[in-house]
Amino acid sequence: MKSFAGKTPQNLIIILLALFNVAIHLLVINNLEYHRDELLYFSLGQHPDFGYATVPPMIGWIAWLIQNIFGYSLFAVRLLPAILSGILVILAAAIAEELGGTSYSRILAGIGIIISGFVLRTFSLFMPVYIDVIFWTIIIYLVIRYLNTSSGKYLVLLGIIAGLSLLNKYLIGILFLSLVIVIPFGQNRKVFKNRNFWFGILGGMIIFLPNLIWQFVHGLPVFGHLSELERTQLIHVDRLAFLADQLIMPSFASVLTIAGLLYLLINKSAEKYRFLGFASILLIVILFILHGKGYYTIGVFPFLIAAGAVSYEKWLKKRWMKIALPFLLILLTIPMLPIGLPVYKAKGLVTYFRNLELKYGIVIGRKFEDGSIHSLPQDYADMLGWEELTSIANKAYKMIGDKKASFIYCENYGHAGAITVIGKKYGLPEAVCFSESFRYWIPRKFDPDIKSFIYINGELGEDIQRLFNKITLIGKISNPDAREFGTAVYLCEYPKTSFNEFWTNRLKDLRDH
Repeated sequence: MKSFAGKTPQNLIIILLALFNVAIHLLVINNLEYHRDELLYFSLGQHPDFGYATVPPMIGWIAWLIQNIFGYSLFAVRLLPAILSGILVILAAAIAEELGGTSYSRILAGIGIIISGFVLRTFSLFMPVYIDVIFWTIIIYLVIRYLNTSSGKYLVLLGIIAGLSLLNKYLIGILFLSLVIVIPFGQNRKVFKNRNFWFGILGGMIIFLPNLIWQFVHGLPVFGHLSELERTQLIHVDRLAFLADQLIMPSFASVLTIAGLLYLLINKSAEKYRFLGFASILLIVILFILHGKGYYTIGVFPFLIAAGAVSYEKWLKKRWMKIALPFLLILLTIPMLPIGLPVYKAKGLVTYFRNLELKYGIVIGRKFEDGSIHSLPQDYADMLGWEELTSIANKAYKMIGDKKASFIYCENYGHAGAITVIGKKYGLPEAVCFSESFRYWIPRKFDPDIKSFIYINGELGEDIQRLFNKITLIGKISNPDAREFGTAVYLCEYPKTSFNEFWTNRLKDLRDH
């Protein structure tokens, strides 16, 4: 990033913008609890491996590293996403410069990143998505650097970064596919004859190989995950809503993304980078056809924001217009901040979204994946109730006399993640669960045999009722705004038959199905 070689006023402004983006994400860390998916991904750090049930291994490796440095607090979970939100500002500014922009477009690109709804939300949560956005942006930056320099080192580096990115999230393969389809139709097709291109691909394949081997060894669980995703979530995706999301997710920065796409497609000064505009469109079309979720496209938005910033630098001739544009975008964004970032605590957010509906008829974000409408957006509702659940589980655990003959069972990965992560402060054991990657770590047999166990689920299963002589309801999640409202903790004692026998049959049934 050549533009950061000197301490110019423009560089200092961009660095300050980056630090500001980090700060606003850190300031809201404690307004809500852990997210359901954060609890899962942070739990993976307990079992670093070359793959997991639904994601590649990088998020687990990062979780392991963070746990061993900072522990399990909300600060530990959300520190890296916040830091990378600042890095994204710098990357967008660097792309703007590579596209021919000067100080104005670099600063405007940085501001565009900060006010983007997808950045506000994505970089406030510990999930593979925030790393994915960084990888997409780095890859596009390297492509542009190669176009501007013809240096083969960028092709090699591109392949290495591509391999690393596949260790984080497979979705980025759609970006690679789009580029490979578009490149042969332009003057850049000569890249396929460049040996550095193939050296880069070889390097990327070597990096990605351990996860590929893991997938084959474990029966390619990625395909089972995709099938389940299609059956349970993607079937509810509205294609018109998908298209609308392409404007909604950047929020007011869509003024930049749209301009950036138009600039790439029609402006003569952007002719060298035009294929990236076509690749962006193709990517959206592919995900539209595949019934992808709206947010699957966000990796390309930082690049489009940077391109849009360059376009406005060229189109706006009057100084006051150039000054007014970023200020207007900021002023429009401020009232909408709670949609992307939890700037209030739970009750304040409920009030905010209720007022949006009552005053303006807007229920944005409150439609869950199953199509139902709730008091909070699903991400926010998924960030409530976990502390209470873990506290109730701890109360039950204290009631158990022989803890060696007991364990905590959870029906889904959110419950199991809460016990595993939040439970650390109570000294709770890692939860046992058949959901997500937890299924790889379940015990095959208990020694000694189980005499009591804690059962966490929305309702008591019939098989559990038949197995135990005594079942006590310890408590339920009481927050009606939590997605897990009503989830209960039961203490089950005095099994009627051998628990190990019951457990062996349960494992056999799961294998058969």
